Amino acid sequence: MIGPVICVVGARPNFMKMAPILRALAAHQPPLPAVLVHTGQHYDAGMNDKLFVDLRLPQPDLNLEVGSGSHAVQTAEVMKRFEPAIDQYKPSCVLVVGDVNSTLACTLVAVKKGVPVVHVEAGLRSYDRKMPEEINRVLTDQVADRLYTTERSAGDNLQREGIPAGRIDFVGNVMIDSLLSNRPQARPGEQTLQAHGIDPSLLRHASGYGVVTLHRPSNVDEPARLRAVLEVLREVSEQLPLVFALHPRTRANIDRFELASLIDPARMAVLPPQGYLEMLGLMAGATMVLTDSGGLQEETTALGVPCLTLRENTERPITIEQGTNTLVGHDVAAIRSGVAEILSGRGKRGRVPELWDGRAAERIAADLFRWLNAGAPAE
Repeated sequence: MIGPVICVVGARPNFMKMAPILRALAAHQPPLPAVLVHTGQHYDAGMNDKLFVDLRLPQPDLNLEVGSGSHAVQTAEVMKRFEPAIDQYKPSCVLVVGDVNSTLACTLVAVKKGVPVVHVEAGLRSYDRKMPEEINRVLTDQVADRLYTTERSAGDNLQREGIPAGRIDFVGNVMIDSLLSNRPQARPGEQTLQAHGIDPSLLRHASGYGVVTLHRPSNVDEPARLRAVLEVLREVSEQLPLVFALHPRTRANIDRFELASLIDPARMAVLPPQGYLEMLGLMAGATMVLTDSGGLQEETTALGVPCLTLRENTERPITIEQGTNTLVGHDVAAIRSGVAEILSGRGKRGRVPELWDGRAAERIAADLFRWLNAGAPAE
């Protein structure tokens, strides 16, 4: 009898990817038994609970409660606490998603204990080794036994790195599964602002409104860089009101560097981190999104909303080649130009990439069943 699939989540982006996978495993005939392990890498209890409800995720079978720490401390703590879970559940495989510290940590434990690893969202590359996520992606892929990709270029990346084609399966994007299944329940943006005591008429500007998220160290950890970003956002808000879902790291640095005066509350609605349905509603109604998030690049492409990404590179090139995404880096002139192009009506609308059709998780479940029953990892 095949053991359960241990499914690992650790941080917010993992939840959106894992929810449709768990439903697909349960719906497969015959069902594939699954155990949900939450490492606790993101540990805001209120936000975790809300995301689980929004995404219809079952409560974790096990929460490792590792909390925060440096990359080394957090990775080590996940490894220490995850090993007993392997012994307890005796899984057929460990399924990890994305590129957070929990992804790599649980992969290393599983591999060293002889348990096959399945990586969903494999092969994405920014080719920027300064990004911790890039290290997590590369190392996870090198030791994974089954690798599911969201775009064809990811498979090319893996094969260039020496991974046999037989281990790779192009299935599509489970993030889009979540988006499509939850879009009818998305919360209207005006309701979200009202819930935080902000006048919803801000969203009724003639040009619409923009949505902003920033959290990467390259944008928010250096005072001069963060000041420059906030100054250009203030300029943008003079033409287009902005809704700024403020990450705790960003909020703390704005206060630490005494930059709060650059946020004009009359034109910039500052919100705490939002639930999935709130963010989906805000993005779906937006004129544009300005972000440094990987997931939002994909979601805006699926929604047909122009996106300006404040990074020098992206591990999701399909969002640029086929979607609505434009890289503007940290170049203030490029940000201004990108905003002007969108406001003039010439922003990218793109198209929905291949297999971003809401059925990626079904394809994963079907292939996983075949693979597990075949016995040995594919070569």
